[in-house]
Amino acid sequence: MNIEFSDKLKKLPPYLFAKLDEMKREVRGKGVDIIDLGVGDPDIATPEHIVSSLQKFSTRHENHRYASYKGLLELRISLAAWYKKRFGVELDPELEILPLIGSKEGIGHIPLAVINEGDIALIPDPGYPVYRAGITLAGGKCFSMPLLPGNNFLPDLSSIPETIAKKAKMMFLNYPNNPTSAIADRTFFSEVRNFAERHNIIVCHDAAYSEICYDGYIAPSFLEVDGAKEIGVEFHSLSKTYNMTGWRIGFIVGNSKIISGLGKVKTNLDSGIFQAIQWAGIEALNGSQEEIKRTLKIYQERRDTFVNGLKRIGWDIPKPKATFYIWAPVLLGYSSMRLVLSLLERAGVATTPGVGFGENGDGFIRMSLTIDKKKLEEAVERIAVWKRSG
Repeated sequence: MNIEFSDKLKKLPPYLFAKLDEMKREVRGKGVDIIDLGVGDPDIATPEHIVSSLQKFSTRHENHRYASYKGLLELRISLAAWYKKRFGVELDPELEILPLIGSKEGIGHIPLAVINEGDIALIPDPGYPVYRAGITLAGGKCFSMPLLPGNNFLPDLSSIPETIAKKAKMMFLNYPNNPTSAIADRTFFSEVRNFAERHNIIVCHDAAYSEICYDGYIAPSFLEVDGAKEIGVEFHSLSKTYNMTGWRIGFIVGNSKIISGLGKVKTNLDSGIFQAIQWAGIEALNGSQEEIKRTLKIYQERRDTFVNGLKRIGWDIPKPKATFYIWAPVLLGYSSMRLVLSLLERAGVATTPGVGFGENGDGFIRMSLTIDKKKLEEAVERIAVWKRSG
């Protein structure tokens, strides 16, 4: 039988991290011990009180059935309270909050609610690959907004051609940013709101890393800006904040009509989040937040150890104020992919090529701080040996 994939699927590049996993398997097969700085998956355990909550609620028979499409009301109330306390933004638990099976799921599905065949969406470049994938699968066209060092990795909205801005239907943003670790302030978010209002563009802000901040920096919410809720939504996740990546629980907040559209997509495609995980999410939001402070202390110590070590061997990289990524300019004579391959094969250090996040990422590689400090120190020594060997 001849199986022909859809044209939309053919337009998708191989998912970056799946391709990197294949490369790492090949190198491991040659007997190389790899230090993996590739995928951003926290190595710190989920706090015990959250795990205990899952254990407790997973034994209850009422949680073994289909969950509500809208998520538990108790979860939505807890999310509204967390949002009010953290950002000072009021949210209606009934209309302006929708739990997700991880924010990735919502980001990938929201284009299906608003994008028609041929519609234009604005996406950051470099950016999280799911933005482009979701738009492509919905039949839309992506227009890249370059994130360049000269503009602190913020898109220059004034450089977007008026003909594109008039046709654009939605925009993805992400601060604190993956992969660049860049941060944004309320002034920038106000510019985004004005631009979106002027051109009738839906703003989808991915704030998955809002709680991973250092040196006194506190990330703002896009919805803190007056009028932002009229034109946009914000995605959050418990994954990075509470070390719950494998649990798959996130949420979207903001404009009620946009959220209702995503909700309609979801009712046709999934059956909600396992209720015991929702109850564990409630415990995460309402329980002690001390583990977050401990996690941030660990990441900051790793950041300082790694960046200072790289600087010592001649690779000067700014310390990020947020996320657990290091966005490092490539060394002279390398493309991002060539540098990643060389580090992997000759130093046994796995990193991520910037070009995998978009063509404007080609001058950089991304390295994750989600491994033990001693391993980061060893990675620095391996890179030093690699550099000396030419």
